[in-house]
Amino acid sequence: MTAGQKLRGAGLGLALAALAGPALAQGNPVVVEFYTSQGCVSCPPADADFAKLAEEPGVIALALHVDYWDYLGWADVFADPAFTERQKSYARTAGDRMIYTPQMIVAGAERVQGARPAELRKAIAARAAQPAPVTLQVTRGDTGLQIEASVAAPLGRPAVVQLVRYHPEETVMIERGENAGQQITYHNIVTSWTALAEWSGQAPLQLQAVADGDDAVVVIVQEAGPGPVLAAARLD
Repeated sequence: MTAGQKLRGAGLGLALAALAGPALAQGNPVVVEFYTSQGCVSCPPADADFAKLAEEPGVIALALHVDYWDYLGWADVFADPAFTERQKSYARTAGDRMIYTPQMIVAGAERVQGARPAELRKAIAARAAQPAPVTLQVTRGDTGLQIEASVAAPLGRPAVVQLVRYHPEETVMIERGENAGQQITYHNIVTSWTALAEWSGQAPLQLQAVADGDDAVVVIVQEAGPGPVLAAARLD
């Protein structure tokens, strides 16, 4: 297994002047990555829990569909090998030898296996109570995104600035495999996860990126590894 991830085309460049624009995102919500598959028999209950989580304020819930259950007879229409690789990277960082679905990773640090809503919400609350080491602001204007980040104290390790796009909702009739005959509505379906830049976390960051199309936008600053999420902002 290699530690790479597929990078999607997203124009970017350093910018020194802020973009004027009507949309602004700031604050520090908790990022929850949900690894799921349409071919996983254990996933529908977790998909239902995730649908509720996607509506909660203070949470950025992102569903990454993996492809390693496709061999059972139904190819997940949202699956991407890059998302499988990202999940494997988390496992390697934690020293785990296996990956699981369903799995939720809270703020890049806490792992919740299976459909365990009480455990998940406890992890989210614990993370939300921690002070944010990075202040992040994202502005969208006519020419793209302006990303600005700063720290009160220098970071101990480099961070990666990432651009995530997701589709809010889509219903799928599963025709084959372990979930054959089920019609499931999926939420916050990640369509791309792009590393924009590495940031030392010493001096303030100003970065410009292109985010075309209608999919929602999330910017995540995360310790390299992948490690803990340091800040996140969403533009719907």
